[in-house]
Amino acid sequence: MTVFLSRIRAEGSETADEYFMRKAWDEALLAFEKDEVPVGAVVVHNNRIISKAHNLTETLTDVTAHAEMLALTAAFHALNSKYLEECTLYVTLEPCPMCAGALRWAQIGRLVYGASDDKNGYRYVNSAMLHPGTQVTTGIMEKDCARLMIEFFKNKRLKI
Repeated sequence: MTVFLSRIRAEGSETADEYFMRKAWDEALLAFEKDEVPVGAVVVHNNRIISKAHNLTETLTDVTAHAEMLALTAAFHALNSKYLEECTLYVTLEPCPMCAGALRWAQIGRLVYGASDDKNGYRYVNSAMLHPGTQVTTGIMEKDCARLMIEFFKNKRLKI
């Protein structure tokens, strides 16, 4: 994987952040197909995806089954650790306060998200919710991620 990432950077096509966000996007598309809010997430450790998930709140009838929460749980198991300080979470939408709290407790090393969430995102409740050591990168594939959310809710309104 590392050789692949350095090759794509050398060719000037996709950065590592774009590559992994595209993997999160693929998960979001799976959620969209299941009529779930289209959010996808992947956790990366040493340039390797160790977990991936998409929203399953409707499928599991569980309001906590957000993509981030499911991806974190799988990552804890993959590393046999409750801390993810050497990991990066890529998620298509800014995490909600619940997910940001989980990211804080997991001490995630880095958070990368696509679209901002002006109504339910953690920054609009309390931007200090993440662990102080967590680095944040925003706006990776932002337009694509936002467009998918807009399309999903537009379809929901048409079905009413």
